[in-house]
Amino acid sequence: MSEKTNKEGRKPAEEAAKQPEKKKKGEDLQKKIEDLEGRLKKEHDDYLRLMAEFETFRRRNAEERLALVGSASADTIKGMLPVLDDCERALDLLSKSSDEAAKEGTALIYNKLMDYLKTKGLAVIEAKGTKFDVDFHEAVTQFPAPTPELKGMVIDVVQTGYTLNGKVLRYAKVVVGA
Repeated sequence: MSEKTNKEGRKPAEEAAKQPEKKKKGEDLQKKIEDLEGRLKKEHDDYLRLMAEFETFRRRNAEERLALVGSASADTIKGMLPVLDDCERALDLLSKSSDEAAKEGTALIYNKLMDYLKTKGLAVIEAKGTKFDVDFHEAVTQFPAPTPELKGMVIDVVQTGYTLNGKVLRYAKVVVGA
């Protein structure tokens, strides 16, 4: 009658009956752990994707903001080009005049405006005497070249062209030797 008892005070028969129950509980706990680990991994992946999408959004938003500022300044500078053209015409007309004060005043205004626009990225497209390039020049007309070396070259500039930060803002209107 004296069946042996284990440390918890249970008999081996009770222990054997509890084994399948413990095994089932262990399997259930293992399934729960695996399920939680899977959900945790999925949540972690979702988090990483969301962070990547957010970084992409921030980068794209910053690029769009820069492009907007750049296009706004390009529009403003483009609006100033007729003023530069008028200053160039005035300087050209005053070069034939004897009024030194008018020459100096107009040159001062032109130089200040041009220096300011250069700080914003404006550059003159040098055209006269260069080879005709459709990337920078717009041919207004062709003129018979006085010498064979001037064939395909820019003979005269009708309207000055400009680039803004390396991009053509206005093509130079030129006369090309044919």
